[in-house]
Amino acid sequence: MQRLIPHILFVFFLNAILFSATGKDKTRIVPGAESTDEYFPLLKGKKIAVVANHTAILGHQHLVDSLKKSGFKIKCVFAPEHGFRGESGNGDKVSGGKDPKTGIPIISLYGKHLKPTAKDLEGVKTVIFDIQDVGVRFYTYISTLQYVMEACAELKIQLIVLDRPNPNGFYVDGPVLKKEFKSFVGMQPVPIVYGMTIGEYAMMLNGEGWLTNKAKCNLKVISLINYEHNKKAVIRIPPSPNLPDMDAIYLYPSICLLEGAHVSLGRGTAKPFRLIGFPGFKSQEGEKDTTFMPDDIKGVATNPPYEDTLCNGIDLTGKGFAVHSNKELDLSVLTLMYQRYPDKSKFFNNFFNKLAGNSELQEQIKKNVSPAEIKESWKADLDAFKLIRKKYLLYSE
Repeated sequence: MQRLIPHILFVFFLNAILFSATGKDKTRIVPGAESTDEYFPLLKGKKIAVVANHTAILGHQHLVDSLKKSGFKIKCVFAPEHGFRGESGNGDKVSGGKDPKTGIPIISLYGKHLKPTAKDLEGVKTVIFDIQDVGVRFYTYISTLQYVMEACAELKIQLIVLDRPNPNGFYVDGPVLKKEFKSFVGMQPVPIVYGMTIGEYAMMLNGEGWLTNKAKCNLKVISLINYEHNKKAVIRIPPSPNLPDMDAIYLYPSICLLEGAHVSLGRGTAKPFRLIGFPGFKSQEGEKDTTFMPDDIKGVATNPPYEDTLCNGIDLTGKGFAVHSNKELDLSVLTLMYQRYPDKSKFFNNFFNKLAGNSELQEQIKKNVSPAEIKESWKADLDAFKLIRKKYLLYSE
């Protein structure tokens, strides 16, 4: 059952090391966390809280470790999905307690406790938010951001967002979420790929009055240096265990829709979001059949779909994909899996419409509507969103 653990962890941490090797290139993207001269003075003499995970790196150490060494008083750290040090897999319970390294209390913001309470933030004057996002609506860090902003607004606490690049920030695409499908994997009327950094997204939440009761958060964004939306940004650290490299990150917006179907996305293998299939998938003439068996891997994939079951499917590693060249979602794998599924009435699960943000996409796939027609049905809402988005961009396109 645990046969893949050494390999997965090796790949994960090797990528972390490789992504960190930025050298002295003057054009490298400088994350907000490194502009300490802009926010360290705002923290002097104040009790602070930090919302962060393993991606909150300042130099060669974690932001929290750096703040503590610099003498700042940290009351607590709030941990999102995957935990504070990135130790939890997709959907795993994120525990609280104390950070073994610093002794600082850890409060989970995943599961039943999504929003900081007044008790959690008692005495806190400033909250720092530093999490690497991937620019996809159903990646839950932006939902955590909203709940933190609402708590800060209600308690009149300043929030400082240390901006980080969006690796999928070079395009905007997908259906815009409809309000009746609001959930933790989609809280606002934005498309699947919204083309904004997490700092820009925070400004939009504030500016559009999207926080509960149209509250306004005392927000300060520490901007990136050398970042542009029209250039692909290679991020330094894998943002979660199942996005171990840039290929997985680029594929994620298109492939994750299949979390709403009875399909394996390669969770529990060495190639999450690249191995796609299910038992009984049949290749056609000229196609190479791929087989894989998902495994339960602690901290990476707990009880993955089709655990310990041989799956057939496709391997997307190294294949051309629309997002690389055309800057758009690719619906080809979704439609392929539906067409090859033996019992189409059982293909979709109840999660799909939440991921899509509407009920139309599922019906369009069932009716074999072409990808071009599906994308045309998004156009009006996408155009309206782009006008909103433009107001909050900090970086050139």
